Amino acid sequence: MAEKPHLNLIFTGHVDHGKSTLVGRVLYDTGALSENDLRKLKEEAAKVGKATFEFAFAMDQLKEERERGVTIDIAHRDFHTQKFYFTIIDAPGHKDFIKNMITGASQADAAVLVCSAKEGVQAQTIEHAFLLKVLGVGQFIIAVNKMDAVNYDHQAYEKVKADLTAKLKPMGYPVDKIPFIPVSAYYGDNVVKRSDKTPWYSGPLFLEALDLLVEPKKPLDKPLRLPIQEVFTITGQGTVPVGRVESGVLKPNTTVIVMPEGVTGEVKSIEMHHQALTQAIPGDNVGFALKGIDKKAIRRGSVLGYPNSPPMVAEEFTAQIVVLNHPTAIGKNYAPVFHIHTAQVSCQVVEILEKKDPKTGQTLQKNPDFIKTGDVAIIKCRPTRPTVVETYKDFPALGRFAMRDMGQTVAAGVVLTVTPKKA
Repeated sequence: MAEKPHLNLIFTGHVDHGKSTLVGRVLYDTGALSENDLRKLKEEAAKVGKATFEFAFAMDQLKEERERGVTIDIAHRDFHTQKFYFTIIDAPGHKDFIKNMITGASQADAAVLVCSAKEGVQAQTIEHAFLLKVLGVGQFIIAVNKMDAVNYDHQAYEKVKADLTAKLKPMGYPVDKIPFIPVSAYYGDNVVKRSDKTPWYSGPLFLEALDLLVEPKKPLDKPLRLPIQEVFTITGQGTVPVGRVESGVLKPNTTVIVMPEGVTGEVKSIEMHHQALTQAIPGDNVGFALKGIDKKAIRRGSVLGYPNSPPMVAEEFTAQIVVLNHPTAIGKNYAPVFHIHTAQVSCQVVEILEKKDPKTGQTLQKNPDFIKTGDVAIIKCRPTRPTVVETYKDFPALGRFAMRDMGQTVAAGVVLTVTPKKA
């Protein structure tokens, strides 16, 4: 059997709208969670007085979370549908856990937004939706959950759908293409089996909607970009960098250029899991022997490309960011460390161009003096040393970053434009 294409799926939504329960239900209905596992979880749930939480417990592995009934960290679980192999990134719904969600969203190919038919659209539902959009997630499924709590009422579903549509459309969501599915995660209605309680709904079941997602295109036709993670010196092979191909194709016996250093050399051989490759494609984590480049000439954060289309070294760049948690405020000249692909470089905020409304994505203020936690803004930055930066549009993996300061992630964002350094 051919390997199924792999997708990273993130589940988001307001804290008590049944996100974890939906995840647990999907794992159980696809066989990723056994009858026995579920029985154990049921007993544990009853013990801590959360009788209907057994599905949620499938993801909430941390003891503290179970006792509080809240999702804190990001848990990873795999399951298969007919078409795909999925890794679930379960994102926390709580306000203070938003930074974890950002980490998750930056790896997601598609998102499930869970909204309860009983509680309706909440501020957080919208905030998560906007963050996903800012962080470049492009495919969505909306699960209108807890239909059992509103007696499977058609009007209750239509209201949530209309409310969400009104909020998502201005953010640039393709609302007419997104499936809105009425489900009861707890009872399993319309998750894997069609419910007789919603005769008014004829769209796809939740699991069917997952198979309607599109596999992210491997950017084979784009220029080669391979950010370097580590560089080794191996006897007999010389300089051996290791990294993941993000776009293009790496082949042996080709001349490559490493930026920002601007040095060229020849790729002698490529290997992955100790096997020689005739080529490496996007997603492959490889080691390769480089001839003509000294180990000291390159380092973690350098990016490999071909001389006809070298990786771009930025003089400055503009980016759209979300301020996650900053104790005071971010103003001009602030210079935190940017983690962008494998590079870590301090970049100075040269200008704050505009502040946006995270609830709608509209411009709130041009050139504000500072921005604070919760703000979405467009900023102009200048790296303090030569660094490869590409636009998110052209090379997603080299165009998104986290800003860190004082031991925490203060903001996350995507690169909109790059002004190249003059050679």
